[in-house]
Amino acid sequence: MSWERSINIKSPYEIEIMREAGRINAEALSAAVALIEPGVTTQALNDAFEAVHKRYGVYSPFKNYPGPYPYPASICTSINEELVHGIPADRELHEGDIISIDCGTVYEGFVGDMAVTIPVGKITPATEHLLDVTKQSLELAISKMVPGNTVGDIGYAVETFVEAEGLFITRTYTGHGVGRQMHEGPQVPNYGRPGRGMRLREGMTIALEPMVLVGTSNTTVKDDEWTVASADGSLTAHFEHTVAITDNGPMILTVV
Repeated sequence: MSWERSINIKSPYEIEIMREAGRINAEALSAAVALIEPGVTTQALNDAFEAVHKRYGVYSPFKNYPGPYPYPASICTSINEELVHGIPADRELHEGDIISIDCGTVYEGFVGDMAVTIPVGKITPATEHLLDVTKQSLELAISKMVPGNTVGDIGYAVETFVEAEGLFITRTYTGHGVGRQMHEGPQVPNYGRPGRGMRLREGMTIALEPMVLVGTSNTTVKDDEWTVASADGSLTAHFEHTVAITDNGPMILTVV
């Protein structure tokens, strides 16, 4: 994929459509998150998400996404050491787990894309630190979404903050532009050098998604050929928002 050639600048009208896609996506995600407790299956979370989609007459760009085989669900559910792309199933959640839900919604041809990592019951202080750092790194990334900054400015902000907290950033999976396609340009790594890379422009819409690991930056793919996990089995976390660059500052599109 040529990331540079797939950059699509959005008009204010298109950004408003994307904001509605993001709002529906956030509402559907909230329905899934509301079910999280010990004993609930990841399939139940997917079903709750799809029920909101059915009510609005929209669909997920995740389902049937091409890969080793078409992705079979509307959301990704990744537990503990699983970083991204976990497949919903009859697997039950347990006290002390953390679960990342990554999800998307297509509304009037535009995509909203977001992710959160949620504790299941009581978690340890170290696990709480992982979630806090990952969420704060997303907030830092969003703050850099202004015209004139570069992709490297975003990555540098995330990388330096996360590593100062003693955690790791994956270098294999990145943020990305989003719009009529779930993956557009530019590619936005969670590492970089200030002032380097593509310059940000008003009308860009980007899915920013820090992915943070406790023990290593290395990952592996599980036997299902989709689920990505930390190479050493340590915990991981993932937060994501779709954000538009505007002349009034960053606009988070994936909020209710």
